[in-house]
Amino acid sequence: MIRALIFDVDGTLAETEEAHRQAFNVTFKQAGLDWHWSKELYRDLLKVTGGKERMNAYQAGLTQAHPFLNEAQIADLHQQKTRRYGQILAEGHLSLRPGVETLINRARNSNIRLAIATTTNIPNVDALIQCCWNLPAHEVFEVIAAGDEVDTKKPAPDVYLLALERLGLGPQDCIAIEDSRNGVLSAKAAKIPVLTAPSWYTSGDDVSKSDWLVEDLTDPLIAQLLGTQLVTA
Repeated sequence: MIRALIFDVDGTLAETEEAHRQAFNVTFKQAGLDWHWSKELYRDLLKVTGGKERMNAYQAGLTQAHPFLNEAQIADLHQQKTRRYGQILAEGHLSLRPGVETLINRARNSNIRLAIATTTNIPNVDALIQCCWNLPAHEVFEVIAAGDEVDTKKPAPDVYLLALERLGLGPQDCIAIEDSRNGVLSAKAAKIPVLTAPSWYTSGDDVSKSDWLVEDLTDPLIAQLLGTQLVTA
């Protein structure tokens, strides 16, 4: 019996990565940097989890002619980017992926608990939930475990283990819902079965370790997995 669904956020609940990319580029420009992340480049950078980690990985590949940012500067830049991302969402430029709202509503009505396990930070989670549900995040998800609360981000299992701890459940009681290779590896390392619905940015990822693979959350396989637990209303 499945007692909880644990959702990733970026790319799983919504195609947020494009909004993140735009927020990064605006922030870089405002900071006077000549950095610009194309869609193709950003797809590659997403192999690195975490915004600050992504910026460090990017600048590590630059020539010495470019200014090198220290950790404090990276952290400040990331805070600016987080604010810009929140502004983009507040403007209503994002919607949930197909099937997400229906699955969450049906799970709530079926007493299946809802949690988040994400690499992103709490402000980004709050901004997305407010944008898509017009509610505070904790009114939609009982448990939120975020990347800024753990020592090691995905593909390490830390954030999923934190979600399990807060739920008070074992991995066999849950299904993780993911979109990326790093997310799948993280959930599997925590011994949680994983259903994967790749996003546009992660469509080329190797997600072969998933227990189930679907195009999106409208797939009837999900209802089959939850069986009679999932009410229709």
